[in-house]
Amino acid sequence: MYAMWRLQVALCTLSVLSLSSAGESKARSCSEARQAYTAKGFSLINVPHQEISGEHLRVCPQGYTCCTSEMEDKLHQQSKLEFENLVKNSSHNMRTTFVSRHQKFDEFFLELLDNSEKSLNSMFTRTYGKLYMQNSEVFQDLFTELKRYYTGGNVNLEEMLNDFWSRLLERMFQLLNSQYHFTDDYLECVSKYTDQLKPFGDVPRKLKAQVTRAFIAARTFVQGLMVGREVANRVAKVNVLPACVRALTKMLYCPYCRGMPGLKPCHNYCHNVMRGCLANQADLDAEWNLFIDAMLLVADRLEGPFNIEAVIEPVDIKISDAIMTMQDNSMQVSAKVFQGCGQPKQSGVGRSTRGISDVFSGRFRPYTPEERPTTAAGTSLDRLVIDIKDKLKESKRFWSNLPDDICAKGKLTESDEDQCWNSHTKGRYFPEVVGEGLTNQVSNPEVDVDITRPDTLIRQQIMALRVMTNKLKNAYNGNDIYFQDSSDEGSTSGSGSGCSDGCTTEFVFVGTEAPVIGADRSDERAAAAAAAGKSFSSGPSLVLVVAALTLPLGAMQTQWR
Repeated sequence: MYAMWRLQVALCTLSVLSLSSAGESKARSCSEARQAYTAKGFSLINVPHQEISGEHLRVCPQGYTCCTSEMEDKLHQQSKLEFENLVKNSSHNMRTTFVSRHQKFDEFFLELLDNSEKSLNSMFTRTYGKLYMQNSEVFQDLFTELKRYYTGGNVNLEEMLNDFWSRLLERMFQLLNSQYHFTDDYLECVSKYTDQLKPFGDVPRKLKAQVTRAFIAARTFVQGLMVGREVANRVAKVNVLPACVRALTKMLYCPYCRGMPGLKPCHNYCHNVMRGCLANQADLDAEWNLFIDAMLLVADRLEGPFNIEAVIEPVDIKISDAIMTMQDNSMQVSAKVFQGCGQPKQSGVGRSTRGISDVFSGRFRPYTPEERPTTAAGTSLDRLVIDIKDKLKESKRFWSNLPDDICAKGKLTESDEDQCWNSHTKGRYFPEVVGEGLTNQVSNPEVDVDITRPDTLIRQQIMALRVMTNKLKNAYNGNDIYFQDSSDEGSTSGSGSGCSDGCTTEFVFVGTEAPVIGADRSDERAAAAAAAGKSFSSGPSLVLVVAALTLPLGAMQTQWR
């Protein structure tokens, strides 16, 4: 009887041990890890079916594991690729916004100029006929130079506009006094009287102020969109350091090695890893935000006193009014010119019986709303700028918020803080989240960051943004930094038109301090260097950055006569 009882106990014990052994064997299965591993595109050759000893692992915990050394190496590489894609995907909308809005604004502006030139040509041909056609190159050159300035040419707007009115005065003076013969020297003398006689009334002064301010703002704004695009594209191509890759592998793929491939990282754990990996990007944020603020303020100018559409569309009417003023005052102008330059010789040809007054049938009238031509892509400057402003506002604090975007709960991380991967097992993550930026990573528990070695590319982009912000500041005040007069300390001349028509004159930016890393450029330009010297106290490396940032500037070659 006792023997029978002992036999039953033994059988029960064996049964329990057998069940326990089966349970342990099931718990140590690597089937889920194998399935997840092959889903990443990796081969299952030499991938364990059950957990093995993990002394060989260099990143993941060295207990029982489903990973071989080869698997860990592949997952290490996969972590780097996935992180690069995470940054690219998270910044995609912002980057494409700068690309598309730059293209749209550029298209709009150039078509606006083309429409204005076509309108002037059509109106002047109908109104002046042959007289205009014989002198049309004066007006064509005006638009050519305006386009050249906008596209980055080395054009001083004020000088160019002064030359335009001087040429127009010479041509009209000859037409109004066709009974005389004028030498080139005499016509040169005539042009010197442009400012003194004011033959075109106040139109040249007003138009010059409007055109310079509007064109400076428009060109600088489109350059800003281009710089924003380039900076965003370069920074999005993140430089992934070995310490970052190690932390990423531990966060993203060590759960595979522990047989829990579906386990997502804890939210705060992800934050520490991303803030360590994106520390340099976060340091870009302060200068980026100043740049965005400057873009928004110049955009306000484009909607208001520097509205390029309001300046360019009626330019034919304004020039026509100037011509009428010249015609009305032709007798007085001619008399004063003859007095100052001497009496010209008779040409031997009688004065035309059909002068300008005969061909001119009346002043031009502006378009009615129904007649107003549609500009690029059926939009207007106001609608275009409002759209761009909305997108710019969305991009503020983008770089410091990037870890938040990547570590969004439910997407990359687990929302349940007790059921997440905490770097070694499933459970709550206890370390505090470190602050943003490079210096705060000294206490990062997940990523070993060398805070003494800032990323060179990021520092270059910080300087690029700082230079562009300074240009935007000048454009906001109606000044072009390319043509600052070094002889007049504290003031801006050349293409600067000031803010005499009711706009504020103060616009203060405080740039964040960062080490200056110069780009290796050989095409330094004296104008850019002088502008940089006025705006910053940095050394030669800044001049190189300025040269690298500015649009290509060609030599001015236009001959006015």
